Amino acid sequence: YRYIALGIFCFASFTDFLDGYLARKNHLVTNFGKFMDPLADKLLVCSALICLIPLGELPAWYVVILIGREFVISGFRLVAADHNIVIAASIFGKAKTASQMLMIILLLLQIPALAFVNQIFIVLSLVLTILSLVDYVYKNHRVISEGGF
Repeated sequence: YRYIALGIFCFASFTDFLDGYLARKNHLVTNFGKFMDPLADKLLVCSALICLIPLGELPAWYVVILIGREFVISGFRLVAADHNIVIAASIFGKAKTASQMLMIILLLLQIPALAFVNQIFIVLSLVLTILSLVDYVYKNHRVISEGGF
């Protein structure tokens, strides 16, 4: 089942990447896409993270931190949308998503020789999660304060 999950996750990740690439290449970037693409990323990654807990690949506290950040940023996006502002993904947010996707793939592969690499990606994903949260709050503090947070 691990490899079926891995195949589905890789396919979904690839189509997400391809969609963004084609939108940028063909100048088809829209506010709707800027809003929905990060939500689709969150759904994909958060679902996989939750599934890794009972497999013993990730501790629950770790997943709570990663998913908690997603709820906070989604809240910011909703408040911003209420003010007709679209908060696009930042470089830190994109790096966070990429590191989490790679981490999930590595953990699903379950290759003992890569155990150290897995640990590096677990730490890297946590660090990028925190950095991207701080970056979003810093860059969008006006939206946050106007929204009553």
